[in-house]
Amino acid sequence: MRALKMLLLTLSALLITAAAGALPVKPCFEDGGNYTFYCGTSSADCKTVTATISPAAEKLRLKNICGESVDFENFDLDGFLSAYGAEVVFTEELDGGVNYYCTANLPYSVNLYGKTINLHVCVRGGNARAASPIIFGGY
Repeated sequence: MRALKMLLLTLSALLITAAAGALPVKPCFEDGGNYTFYCGTSSADCKTVTATISPAAEKLRLKNICGESVDFENFDLDGFLSAYGAEVVFTEELDGGVNYYCTANLPYSVNLYGKTINLHVCVRGGNARAASPIIFGGY
């Protein structure tokens, strides 16, 4: 009986570990400052949720995540693009900043001007906001 209990306990622990490993809790971006999740089915019904605990813990509790963003100070655009294997597809200059629309190894995407975009970086001076797929709600 004791051996059966140990076997069941071990199997339960393995199943829980496997299930936890399968959950998509890793945030898109590492480091940075304020971390925001976009929840909904499209930009029209998008709700923003700023992480008040760790981004990974916040992501675990949210539903219908359709994007993520993070703010940076003293931003290194070239280093950031390289870290995410990003390629700039097009840029826009607006209100004292530059928007970079890119393809990268990130999970969310939108179609803009006939191009698939999954990374949007807005740089203003030395600061930036990066989002996948795009920054919702402005910066």
